[in-house]
Parts: sequence; structure tokens; C-alpha cells
Amino acid sequence: MSTAKRHSPGVPGASRERETGRGRLRPTGERPGKEFMASLAKGLAVLGAFSERQPSMSLSEAAAVAGLSRAAARRVLLTLAELGYVEQNGRDFSLAPRTLELGFAYLSIQSWIERAEPLMRRLSADFQEACNAATLHGPEIVFVARIPAPSWIVSPAIPVGTRLPAFHTSLGRILLGYLAEDDIWSRLRAARVVPYTASTIVDPSALVERVKADKAQGFSIVDEELERDLRALAVPIVTRNGTPIGAINLAAHASRTTRNEMRDNYLPRLRDAASRISKSLA
Repeated sequence: MSTAKRHSPGVPGASRERETGRGRLRPTGERPGKEFMASLAKGLAVLGAFSERQPSMSLSEAAAVAGLSRAAARRVLLTLAELGYVEQNGRDFSLAPRTLELGFAYLSIQSWIERAEPLMRRLSADFQEACNAATLHGPEIVFVARIPAPSWIVSPAIPVGTRLPAFHTSLGRILLGYLAEDDIWSRLRAARVVPYTASTIVDPSALVERVKADKAQGFSIVDEELERDLRALAVPIVTRNGTPIGAINLAAHASRTTRNEMRDNYLPRLRDAASRISKSLA
């Protein structure tokens, strides 16, 4: 395996797909039920509209990004400001520090993430690659932990909370395989399936078959499908009764390792780490 240092994308497709899912009311595309609270959904849509690229927005900009009327966006922003979740500076609004409470509350009850991080750091150091952890959310994955590749000259800051398309990431495919086939198809219909690279699988039936095959073998390798020169291998994290709660992967520049080398060298260590995390859960 080559040890030459190169620029690493670190997380497949992050530069292209970091904004997926922003401002959407329904992550799976399903019609809301009778108990659906539209006002709450609008508030969450506005909170989700803020991003690294757009840290502050005017009322009109927030309305456009969140898909709301200007009047609805105004009511939502003023309510969020009153509650301390956004701050107003003239005509612009931005997130307030209190929004961190929402993310930290989730992370605090995901005990497996805390157990995973030391093992992820060891994997990243030993293989000199990025190691990531994610959960499944609708047709996307959400990164819950990330250890950047230590050997790369440039390693971009991909924040926890970044979303990527589940069907074109190793982390997503291995988690999708635990769903019933009807649920897989439902999420695929809600997904944005486009040819990110020349290697991207875009045929729906082929994607579902790939998900099922990865579940059967217990790991997923996605090879330059979301971003050129990026190869990633993922395994699931499951509870003692076999319920998936997340997944971890190693992501490498294609010039540094082949698919076979990933299976032979990375997979045993990745599986061992996943097993240790699973066994540590109550």
C-alpha cells in the first residue's frame, strides 16, 4: 500500500453533499399523519436551513431555503428568537449557542459513540486513514463522530451532523440492509439518485440488490461512487439482540489501497472494533 501523502476528501462527497436535507419538513418523503404538527415542522425546517455556507439569513432567505411563506418564516424566527435558539442582528438572523443543547442531548444518550471514539482514533492512527461513524436518518446518513486522516497534508473540517446520501455511502448501505425491503424502496424513492461519478450506481433495482448483498456479507465497500478517488469500507454497530444503532468506516484515497487490501487488512480490524463497541453496550 502506497504511503505517499495526498489531499484526502476525508468523507466521501462531503464537498458536494453537505447541504442535503436542509430545510426539508419530511426526511423520508412520506405524507404526514393526523398527529403531524405543521407548526413544529416549520420551526425545525428553519433551524435546519442554517449552515456553514449560510450562517446568517434574512427573513426572505430563510423562507426560501425552508420552503415557507414569508409570513410563516417571520413567525417562526421571532418565536425561535424569543426562546433563545436564534439571534437577530438588524435584518439578519443566526443560530444562537442554545441550539447546541439539542445536538448534545442526542449525543449524550448515544453511549456507543463515546465508546467508539477511542477505537476509531486507534484505527485512524494505525491505517493513517479517516475513520467515521454515522447513523441512518431517512434516505441519508448523519455523521456522529469523525477522526480525520492524520497522514494527509490537507484534511477538511467535516463537522459532526454532516449529511450524505445513504445509498451511495458505505455507512448508509450497511445500515439500509437491516431494513425491510419495502422500507428500503420507500427511502430510495425519497432519495436524490444522480450520477455523482462515472462509477455511481443509479439503477434503483441494482441499488437495492447492492444493499441486500452488503447486508449478507456483513460489510460494505463503496468505490468512487460518491466522489472520485475515494474508497470506503463500513461495518455495522449492533446491540446484543442484533439491532443496528450505527456504523463505522475507514475512508481512503483510492491510490493508497485496493478493494482487496481493504477486505484483507482493514476489515478484520474494523470488525473487531465494531464487536468491542457492541459488547460494551448494556
